[in-house]
Amino acid sequence: ALQRDDAKASEAGLKYFVLGALSSGLLLYGASLVYGFSGAIRFDAIAAAVQGEAGTGVLFGLVFMICGLAFKVSAAPFHMWTPDVYEGAPTPVVAFFAGAPKLAAMLLFARVLAEAFPLAADQWRQVLILIALASVAVGALAGLAQTNLKRLWAYSSIANVGYAVLGLAAGTAQGVQAMLVFMALYSVSVIGFFACLAALSRNGRPLETLEDMAGLFQQRPWLSLALTIFALSGLGLPPFAGFWGKYYVFMAAVNAGDPVLLWSAVAALVGSVIAAFYYLRLVKVMWFDPAPGETDRPPVEAGAIAIGAAAFTFPVVLGLMPLIDRYAAAAAAALGLG
Repeated sequence: ALQRDDAKASEAGLKYFVLGALSSGLLLYGASLVYGFSGAIRFDAIAAAVQGEAGTGVLFGLVFMICGLAFKVSAAPFHMWTPDVYEGAPTPVVAFFAGAPKLAAMLLFARVLAEAFPLAADQWRQVLILIALASVAVGALAGLAQTNLKRLWAYSSIANVGYAVLGLAAGTAQGVQAMLVFMALYSVSVIGFFACLAALSRNGRPLETLEDMAGLFQQRPWLSLALTIFALSGLGLPPFAGFWGKYYVFMAAVNAGDPVLLWSAVAALVGSVIAAFYYLRLVKVMWFDPAPGETDRPPVEAGAIAIGAAAFTFPVVLGLMPLIDRYAAAAAAALGLG
């Protein structure tokens, strides 16, 4: 809500505050139930108290905690704040929202489940699968109707969180590592995309709709190429980074040995195909539609961030592929998740 004279910004700030307080309430209520029925607040102590199948009270508390964390990562059906907040907030703030808090919250998600409730995986896996599939469905289908790029990428982020949660639902070390790889690659791509939006304007007005992006390739070819890479990466087209992130997540779900997870991965793949429409529509508008006017000269800093992120998303990540498994395993072990 930094732009106090903007009605959309004020609305975005209010919604984020109110719904954020609600999610914190759910998280704290769940934590209090877990403490009440386990008598512990440390993850290792909770794991020791919850031996075998978790009791009903602990499970209720865990479900509330999962719901609170799902708000933080904007996973469906707790995603309602995301499109309005993304649309109303300043573009640099949205870039931060879409990257850093989601990565931090997914790490907390993994630690709570893997450290405090490792023996209750059969119970929490069912909840995570539902959240993952709902997120992919909402992100893919609702995104088809969007014309504002911030709202479009909000639904894209909801779908991408669904893929990350699906990896976490595997309940294995491979699933945690797949989630870490996916979120790392996703964070670079989403920050680069919003850096492109921050760099683009026409007559002092930001370019925020699909119509604004028409003919951009003829005027700003490097930024258009960066946006194309981010769109194709979000689509999951090889050899872009988004493909490798989804590949790791789907393989973790398949290798978990649970038929439900296998079919969930198939359903998520179908959702990815549906979402391809709005990514390819953006590429088509930039490359083939006539431009409505000349764009302003982009700021050097934003353009450099965008092009650097695009370079990592396409060629650089290919050179890192042999090391990704090692780095992901080391990161998971450092977090106590390996």
